[in-house]
Amino acid sequence: MERSGPSEATGSDASGPDPQLAVTMGFTGFEAREKEEEMSREKELRQNEDIEPTSSRSTVVRDCSKSSSRDTSSSESEESSDSSDDELIGPPLPPKMVGKPVNFMDEDILGALPPPLNEEEEAEEEEEEEEEEENPVHKIPDSHEITLKHGTKTVSALGLDPSGARLVTGGYDYDVKFWDFAGMDASFKAFRSLQPCECHQIKSLQYSNTGDMILVVSGSSQAKVIDRDGFEVMECIKGDQYIVDMANTKGHTAMLHTGSWHPKIKGEFMTCSNDATVRTWEVENPKKQKSVFKPRTMQGKKVIPTTCTYSRDGNLIAAACQNGSIQIWDRNLTVHPKFHYKQAHDSGTDTSCVTFSYDGNVLASRGGDDSLKLWDIRQFNKPLFSASGLPTMFPMTDCCFSPDDKLIVTGTSVQRGCGSGKLVFFERRTFQRVYEIDITDASVVRCLWHPKLNQIMVGTGNGLAKVYYDPNKSQRGAKLCVVKTQRKAKQAETLTQDYIITPHALPMFREPRQRSTRKQLEKDRLDPLKSHKPEPPVAGPGRGGRVGTHGGTLSSYIVKNIALDKTDDSNPREAILRHAKAAEDNPYWVSPAYSKTQPKTMFAQVESDDEEAKNEPEWKKRKI
Repeated sequence: MERSGPSEATGSDASGPDPQLAVTMGFTGFEAREKEEEMSREKELRQNEDIEPTSSRSTVVRDCSKSSSRDTSSSESEESSDSSDDELIGPPLPPKMVGKPVNFMDEDILGALPPPLNEEEEAEEEEEEEEEEENPVHKIPDSHEITLKHGTKTVSALGLDPSGARLVTGGYDYDVKFWDFAGMDASFKAFRSLQPCECHQIKSLQYSNTGDMILVVSGSSQAKVIDRDGFEVMECIKGDQYIVDMANTKGHTAMLHTGSWHPKIKGEFMTCSNDATVRTWEVENPKKQKSVFKPRTMQGKKVIPTTCTYSRDGNLIAAACQNGSIQIWDRNLTVHPKFHYKQAHDSGTDTSCVTFSYDGNVLASRGGDDSLKLWDIRQFNKPLFSASGLPTMFPMTDCCFSPDDKLIVTGTSVQRGCGSGKLVFFERRTFQRVYEIDITDASVVRCLWHPKLNQIMVGTGNGLAKVYYDPNKSQRGAKLCVVKTQRKAKQAETLTQDYIITPHALPMFREPRQRSTRKQLEKDRLDPLKSHKPEPPVAGPGRGGRVGTHGGTLSSYIVKNIALDKTDDSNPREAILRHAKAAEDNPYWVSPAYSKTQPKTMFAQVESDDEEAKNEPEWKKRKI
């Protein structure tokens, strides 16, 4: 059987079935019925020419499927085409689509394209998109938040490891708590809590650049280094507080303020203290500091540093002091500072934080005078920008840079019941206050913006640590624990068997009930231990392992025999004459020296009253 070409096709559709094949298969009557339906549809369209139907994409696709079903050569497609004609929904097709092969890429079917935009409109849209990309406020991850309850007192320290897997918090309640984002569920509970510095407030916590150690700075004079699990690695030695020159002591002698790890060298860190020194240490040598930096005023007097930090490359050490100055040293030259600005903040206020930008050229300082200032260390003669009206009431209120170095973040303090603490964002280029977040009804003390997670951690004055994140902009961190549902305690894990344990129920541990006092006394009398007579106090130096009351030393002997001699010496004559007979019988000191020349001693005899009356003269008796 020969297949006819396209010119022999029947009907208006050029792609219709072969007539010989139609005769063979027996569906020529279907073609005639199809032509009649098309003719009736054309009449309806001519009557409704004044209506312009607008077909949607779904209608076009449905019509296309119907027309394609007419071109099929099976009986099943015939039935489906009949049912689709009966169930046709929507306005009729335009005239030019009738009897025309369907092309899905045809503009008439899919609808006309929108008119092209002008060049000015396109340029405006591109500029708007660029502005959205350049605007750093859109990059702040603050759409979602979680709250970690540290305690009831101020969260004064925050630390995140370099990978962002663990968060460590410390507070005024002396506790340090560890939070694992991957291991936490929606209950947000810390997996470990400890007090590394006993009864000293935690002032600073920071992970090392390798993430295996944590520097703990508290109110004591000795900093500690613990590992990731909280076990102590080293403790700095305490210096001699009686030495005048603090460079000659081995460690700090007064309360610490803060500390910081070296960003490049493993195991080196720095601390500053009330002893007016900044000291660098090595973990391998806790018995002595590595170097000592001594801040001085312009007159050469010592001044206390309140905060310190390393530059991003680790070559510079910056410290802010109580007299309002900021001093920067070369790490290898401890004598004179490389930069010294004496009036960076108000004198007498504690500058709570200094931090370097990620490019290393800009320094931000958070002052106790309620200000935030920006400095260029290449021209360290005046601040680049200054912002005021940022109240602070804590000596560790800090500031930080955003990961792209375009924003600077700091917190504000409020009195209890007088508003809410805020997290304020400043644009680095213009130093405008571009954004702020109301955190809670307490002060915002600590803030930390992790560059890898792109999440902001905040420590507050009411014992909360909050984590702000954006599901689209942030990575891992809080996103890992939010999706985990809170685990329910299984009864099989908590109660194994219904045993009631009473230790004193056993006969050997049970205390006998006292029946009467007389019987108890009789029992005690028979007991050799209870009826044993107490031993009298030991007289003398002591014996049998017991120490005497006065001991056996010379001082105790003198106290016993001389100092506590209570002989009655009220009559001194009798006290002297008590030894007269012994001195006469056995002379020892004076008498032997004068034994040959000394005359015989003769004492006057005392007469009694009767003898005196007898010896009185007669004239006295007569007179009486």
